[in-house]
Amino acid sequence: MRILMIGINYAPDLIGVAKYNTELCESLAAAGHDVRVVTAPPYYPDWKVPAGYRSGWYSRQRLNDVTVIRAPIYVPGRPSGAKRLLHHASFLVSAAIPVVSTALRWRPDVVFAVAPSLLSAPLAAVVARMTGAVSWLHVQDLELDAALELGMLGKTGTAHKLMLGAERLILGMFDRISTISPQMMDCLQRKGIAPERLGKFRNWIDTSVIVPGSNQTKLRADLGLKPTDIVALYSGAMSNKQGLELIIEAAAATVGIHPSLQFVLCGNGPIKPTLTRMAEGLSNVHFLDLQPSERVSELLSTADIHLLPQKVQVSDLMLPSKLAGMLASGRPVVAMAAPGTGIASETEGAGLVVAPGDARALASAIVALAGDEALRARLGAVARARAEQRWDRAAIVSSLEREFLAFAQRPTAGGSRPPQPTIPVRSIEQVTTGSRRRPEFVNRIAAGRARRHTGNVSLSKE
Repeated sequence: MRILMIGINYAPDLIGVAKYNTELCESLAAAGHDVRVVTAPPYYPDWKVPAGYRSGWYSRQRLNDVTVIRAPIYVPGRPSGAKRLLHHASFLVSAAIPVVSTALRWRPDVVFAVAPSLLSAPLAAVVARMTGAVSWLHVQDLELDAALELGMLGKTGTAHKLMLGAERLILGMFDRISTISPQMMDCLQRKGIAPERLGKFRNWIDTSVIVPGSNQTKLRADLGLKPTDIVALYSGAMSNKQGLELIIEAAAATVGIHPSLQFVLCGNGPIKPTLTRMAEGLSNVHFLDLQPSERVSELLSTADIHLLPQKVQVSDLMLPSKLAGMLASGRPVVAMAAPGTGIASETEGAGLVVAPGDARALASAIVALAGDEALRARLGAVARARAEQRWDRAAIVSSLEREFLAFAQRPTAGGSRPPQPTIPVRSIEQVTTGSRRRPEFVNRIAAGRARRHTGNVSLSKE
């Protein structure tokens, strides 16, 4: 099967949507499919293109059996609402040439667009119609809703109505739409998407790689922390939407209450300088740069408690992908979320849930866990079990592969394709996830296909 992905984020970016785009493409390629990607140069979360990728023209490379075509884009050093819009518009314009030329010459079976960037998604729907392929949109972020709620696109009015109308038009162009949580599916239905066109395709974690380990790691020693210190960790992007200032406020509130409690913020992004200024004078706050993929398991094991802050405005609109790694590490999570949201339902029983935007409630929950080792162990065990049951990479990718094969055999608006043969697992010894090769993953994909299991990891209509 030939699969063409269009998405603004891809490796070597390490976190966020790039991780899932990359792992999905490499997993499908390892299973024997022909996969091509049209993407942008790496830039996230620093919002800066590395020197080796700075070019005003297109580039093409082969990465782990995936053909990657990079289109030049505008990357703002300090992203704002207007600059982000221009950033996504530049990808729409520059990606058009490789998307159209690749689709017309190569004739894919499935054209798979990932939002963000929704602005470039119509390219996928148009070329799918031109070539008779299945058009599939996967919504990682309800980016317009989040931008409007956070006030990044100005006040309400005619402009809002025009943008929401454009969003409905784009969503209506696709044969199939998927997203990562039941709550986001409900939101898409409210936007007018028929339930039969919707599916849940959640993000994942490789539970054979991210495993519970000792908290006495080298990273802990590098930070100068004591073996008896309790580490509350945030790891991920540092931008406006996470509400990371709440962690600094919580750290300030716990000074003197629990002397061994230490806060570690690991990552990069546009608001990191602001956070470091906020933390000046707080001896219980430490910063780390984003860690390479081979140290992620060690990083997550360094924590005794994981932190998932969230601004109240966006708590219903996204299910942060970083939650999967937190759960898989076997540590309890303190999450800020409203009742009934995706974050709350995933965290309950595996940690403590407090109201979004409430720094004092966050501090109280952290202190409660820091003082109760037995509670941390009990919640951490539930977290690990939940990761294995709901977030396992091999099962989720196998489920999507089966959906691709099924949909590729159906007639589309642009024509129909002959039935696709069952694709055997390629006889290869290794498959890459990020920068590391893991031969066992191919066997797990094969086992998942053979079982043909369904359940909470499948593309279900919940």
